[in-house]
Amino acid sequence: MTTWRRWVLPLGLVALVALGAVAIVLLAPPAKTNTYLDPAGSGPFGASALSDLLGERGQQVVKAYSVDQALGSLGPPGSSTLLVTSPDLLSRGERTTLARAHADIVLVAAGPATAQTVAPGLSVKTYEPFTLHRPPLPRCALTAARLAGSADLSPGYTYAGAVPAGAIACYPVNGRPALLRFTAGGQFVTVLGSGQPLTNIALAVHGNAALLLNLVPEHQRVVWLTPEPPLPAALPAAPGAGSGGSRPGLLPRGVYLLLWELVVAVALAAVWRAHRFGPLIAEQLPVVVRASETVEGHARLYQARRSRGRAAAALRDAMLARVLPALSMAAGSPPDAVAPAVASRSRRSEPEVRLMIYGPAPATDAELVQLADNLDELEKEVRSL
Repeated sequence: MTTWRRWVLPLGLVALVALGAVAIVLLAPPAKTNTYLDPAGSGPFGASALSDLLGERGQQVVKAYSVDQALGSLGPPGSSTLLVTSPDLLSRGERTTLARAHADIVLVAAGPATAQTVAPGLSVKTYEPFTLHRPPLPRCALTAARLAGSADLSPGYTYAGAVPAGAIACYPVNGRPALLRFTAGGQFVTVLGSGQPLTNIALAVHGNAALLLNLVPEHQRVVWLTPEPPLPAALPAAPGAGSGGSRPGLLPRGVYLLLWELVVAVALAAVWRAHRFGPLIAEQLPVVVRASETVEGHARLYQARRSRGRAAAALRDAMLARVLPALSMAAGSPPDAVAPAVASRSRRSEPEVRLMIYGPAPATDAELVQLADNLDELEKEVRSL
């Protein structure tokens, strides 16, 4: 029972720390795992530069990281543009829901899954950077593209097959357009095959910035959706994601923080318990220590703590322990009997002897030294007679 009581408090502290860590993990917002084309990302493959340009133009940019958050941020029909990066990371149901939203939509790095959702029968082909010798020209009637001129759209996707009726096809690569714009449900749908023009590292290249700014009407709010990959494993990143894309781990970051907190708590409990293993046990010293060293050590301790009263009492008791046997008196004899007997064997009067042996504690270190000398002389006088 005693052992159990000793561990109640440390175990309770560990449990409290664990509960607090769990609460922090559950309440803290999850860390982002997809930073590719994130409007808040300042890395090479983030898109904070384009977001800042839209803001400087007077447009409100709303950052969203889930479909529900994006749909909840849309205003009345015709007042918002929904910009979705890496839409293939969304589920089929989520893509269908976004396609029905009452807002113009721009799908960036739209792969096969997204193409089949917005335009069934549309075929998708991937091309790499070495495919192009120079950035493609618009070669279409879309004003936004013609004003921007050439754009760096490599690597990315191109589209062909069942292109929606009335669609405008721009930036052909090997005869297949990398940009489509068509109308669906009264809203403009823009399918862009590459996310390269949006990245911080390529925004200032060729007509990239102009193309994206022209694709978004100046009077509309921009709801920017950067979807998170599904757990436990992410879909392949969109072409051009490079090192900017990331895959989620099997364990969230909060779990590792919880484990570290538990390690620290156990270490603190171990340090705390290390000084509480029970009462001190007297043991014989393995070596012989000279009496003078012991006396000096005790004296330094008394001096450090300014324990002049305890030091004086130790000197007086030691002197009496050596003197009383010479007077044929037992230890613990009353002062009224000891003082006259000692005075009779010395040159000092009884009041002096009584003050020396039973007087108050010295007020200073000098008085303590003087008392030690007087007791030494008194002992010599008594034991010499």
